[in-house]
This record gives sequence, C-alpha cells and structure tokens, in this order.
Amino acid sequence: MTVALQILLVWLVLQAAVTDLAIRRIPNVLVLAGLAIALALHWRAGPAGLLLSTWLAGIVTGFFLFLPLYLLRGMAAGDVKLMAMTGAFVGPALALRIALLTCLIGGVMAVVIVIHNGRWRILCRNLVAMLTPLLVSLGGVPQTRVALPRDASAGGIPYGVAIALGTVCVVVQPHL
Repeated sequence: MTVALQILLVWLVLQAAVTDLAIRRIPNVLVLAGLAIALALHWRAGPAGLLLSTWLAGIVTGFFLFLPLYLLRGMAAGDVKLMAMTGAFVGPALALRIALLTCLIGGVMAVVIVIHNGRWRILCRNLVAMLTPLLVSLGGVPQTRVALPRDASAGGIPYGVAIALGTVCVVVQPHL
C-alpha cells in the first residue's frame, strides 16, 4: 500500500469519526469519494487488473465482515459502508485485521459508554433476556424468539470512531 493511499485513508476515516461524533452519521458522499479516490490511486499505482481486484476484494471483505452486525441491528449502515471503503484502500487481508481490531476497540468503547451513562443495568437485563432462551435450548428445550421492548437499548456508540482507531493502528503500525 503506497504512502498516498495510507495518508488519504487515515484522513478519510478521521473525517468519518469526527462526523460520526458530531451528527451520529457517516455521510454517503464521504464513503463514495473514498471509494473513487481508492480506485483512482490503485489504478495509477500499477497493473490495473491486479490492483482493481485488490480494490474490489477489499470492498467485498469490508462490507461482508460488518453486514451481519448491521442485519442484527448492532451497527448502522454507514459503519458498514465505511468499512467497505476502508477495505477498498487496504485490500482484503488488512481489511480483516482492521475489522478485528475495530471490533475489540468498539467493544471497549461500548462498555465504557454504557458504564459512563449508567445504563449497565439495562445492558445486563437485555443480555439475560437474549441468552436465557439460548442456554435453555442447550438443555433440550426448544428455543423461543426474544422480543425486547423498543426502548430497551442500552445506547449506541459512534462506531465510526472505532473504525478510525482500528484503521489508524493497522496502517500506522508498520511505520513505528
């Protein structure tokens, strides 16, 4: 990955993190611009076929790593698109590393935010409500669907910040 790709990627994910903190959204225009920039820089860097496949494989990897979290309503669509954009810059192997580190950072952020906001009791109640049927099913009793109330959320986190931190750690680490 060239230095130009690294600098632009870090700038884009930091911009997404700031926007996510400010308005709790990651603008599509930021993601689309990042995809176009990554494509242009990959295209310019060398053999189009190989680099284009790296660009596309990175997008697919980043997208499908976070898609299940979106489908389970644990993450917003902007976060999934931001991870796909990140994958476009770094390719599939580094996208996987960034996603794993992002999940760890996001988990720590979630615990800190829940404790700071005093919503840990709601979190524990929700976990018990979701895990009880699963544990009961291990005993042979059929599993039942859990319906949590709409106001049962322990709160959301600006996951763009976790993606930015994970990306910066993976991209900057080789330079240290």
